Amino acid sequence: MGMPWSARLVAAVCSGVLLAAGPVPGASAELEPDESGVSLTLPAPAPHQVWLPDVVLRHSKLFDGDTGQMLGMIETTWSLTGRPPLLGRARGELYVVEAVYERGHRGARRDFVTIYDATTLAVTGEIEIPPRSAEIGHGVAVVGLDDDERFLAVFNQDPSNSVSIVDLETRRFVEEIVIAGCALVYPTGPRSFGTLCGDGTALELQLDEQGHEQRQVASDPIFDVVEDPLHDRGARDGERWLFSSFEGYLHEIDFSGAKPVVAARWSLFDETQRSKKWRIGGTRHSALHRETGQLYTLMHQGEKGSHKDPGMEVWVYDVKEQTRVRTIAPGSVLPAFVRPYMEIARGSWMDWVLGVVLPNPGVHSIAVTQDDAPLLFVRHAEIGAVGVYDATSGQHVRDLEEVGVAGAGIVVP
Repeated sequence: MGMPWSARLVAAVCSGVLLAAGPVPGASAELEPDESGVSLTLPAPAPHQVWLPDVVLRHSKLFDGDTGQMLGMIETTWSLTGRPPLLGRARGELYVVEAVYERGHRGARRDFVTIYDATTLAVTGEIEIPPRSAEIGHGVAVVGLDDDERFLAVFNQDPSNSVSIVDLETRRFVEEIVIAGCALVYPTGPRSFGTLCGDGTALELQLDEQGHEQRQVASDPIFDVVEDPLHDRGARDGERWLFSSFEGYLHEIDFSGAKPVVAARWSLFDETQRSKKWRIGGTRHSALHRETGQLYTLMHQGEKGSHKDPGMEVWVYDVKEQTRVRTIAPGSVLPAFVRPYMEIARGSWMDWVLGVVLPNPGVHSIAVTQDDAPLLFVRHAEIGAVGVYDATSGQHVRDLEEVGVAGAGIVVP
């Protein structure tokens, strides 16, 4: 897999333009040599740090959203969407689920949970699990960490659906639990995970103190899998998960009781917006700022079946009031992708030209930090740069450059 066609085209066009124009004012003439043999440690996990996996270069990079600086990198095995690390604060560890093949891309397969030290990024252990961990296009909810960080749940699909439970305290595989007809894992508390099922129900899987299955509890039917199925990329609010349907209805599924129930169902669009064909779109389209109860959702205008198209706007909702409170229109991330390759200085006249002539391809993924001054990260799946915005005002703050080549993942603490 090479560079996406859109990125190659933009790079080629910009290269021709810049070569014809001659030297770019503000471009760096020389680079200082890197110092070798230096071992560094990362700062403590902070709210504005963000992990960004790349599916082509097979790594995940950690960036500081406040400075734009890359802090560290983890190399991973190849995967469909990139496998970002999950942070375990209790042990100061990072967890990555990886699949390896005896002959590189074929042969006998083995799956592992690889454990990294969160400050040095050194590998400190690995736990072998059944070789069935699932790969799904959007990469959301294929792995979940329970609230007390004792157990990791890995969704399997080979071809039947199951969940592998890993004890992170003892560093061992516990058992594989069948969840026939259901998919993905959504943490709902200590020792519990939710999942969505093909018959329109939700199911909660509860574990005992050793991580073995204690019971499975299914809801009554809560959505129509034919007329209006749910997007499986939900946003968590404690023991509730918020899922948007294809037709734009938000389902608040509550896992706190004896069985999962729909606590609320309401429309994200009014009739005027529906007539203008506004729809939810993108790869990772929803993010919740839990303290304020504000839901960020990617929107675009399109027909049925366009749910994977990138969003051109981010609509922000007050979940409690069930109303839209503001709109954010992210700018193009293409200039930030081209800038370092062309050695164009930020703020130069050529940087301004890029911002004018390059199109805005939209956004596939968003994430919101959980602090009092939240940042909104936006990413296009085929462009190796990420936009950073003030999540409250919607103002552009900076861009994260040289993220990689392609990928949709964004993971914040």
